[in-house]
Amino acid sequence: MSAIKDYKIRIPQTMSINWIGFYTLYKKEILRFLNVWIQTVFSPVVTLILFLAVFTIALGLNRNNILGHEYGVFILPGLICMQILQNAFANTSSSLMIAKVQGNIVDILFPPLSPMEVTVAMLLGAITRGFIIGFFSVLIIIPFAHVPVHSIFIILIFALLGSSMLACLGFITGLWAQKFDNMATVTNFIIVPLSFLSGTFYSIQNLHSVFYYISHVNPFFYAIDGFRYGFLGQADGSIIIGFFYLTFINLALWVICYILFKKGYRIKS
Repeated sequence: MSAIKDYKIRIPQTMSINWIGFYTLYKKEILRFLNVWIQTVFSPVVTLILFLAVFTIALGLNRNNILGHEYGVFILPGLICMQILQNAFANTSSSLMIAKVQGNIVDILFPPLSPMEVTVAMLLGAITRGFIIGFFSVLIIIPFAHVPVHSIFIILIFALLGSSMLACLGFITGLWAQKFDNMATVTNFIIVPLSFLSGTFYSIQNLHSVFYYISHVNPFFYAIDGFRYGFLGQADGSIIIGFFYLTFINLALWVICYILFKKGYRIKS
């Protein structure tokens, strides 16, 4: 650990980018979760199918249409987006946590990569995992669920903003956590509650005024609502406000991730 403590993250003196090193780290992040694809890709898709089946069978037949659509059609885009968000978070947080616990964090620190290159490569790896899960979810489920597609562009934009936001939160959590219990605490008490209270399973129009306004502060709501709008063409909130709100949060989180890694927060001691 003394070698890590004494190590100073190298900052290139020029504006040149180590493209080979950057691509290698990005590829490593991709292969890391593809090597266990049953756990990292197949399992989230199965979880999505189970959620859809349970809520549709238990509630769908007795529920009125929401936003002009059947209940199963309404919740499906939100379920897909929720899996994208949660798995983007899991990728960066687990990658850093495992590297710290196993002691191979030096494999990230020693190569001639700048803090920006390492940060961006790891975040892009998490975003890619989210997109892969979203792609297979849509490919497998949408044709059978008869869900319309209003705008592919909007779907991709909000999938990117949402997965990027959670990748950053996972990155920060991975740096902060000293053991897996710390990471589980963030997942169970922050990520999962915000996901379930984001309007995935209901329209926030039906909420009490207090909870209605609280929902508009939840960034998960805007990510899922915008993603759903890309399919259904209807939203609970303002798509424009959601876009700028998520963009601002993403910019702030990317800067925080860069600063924390540059300082070696909890990885140099």
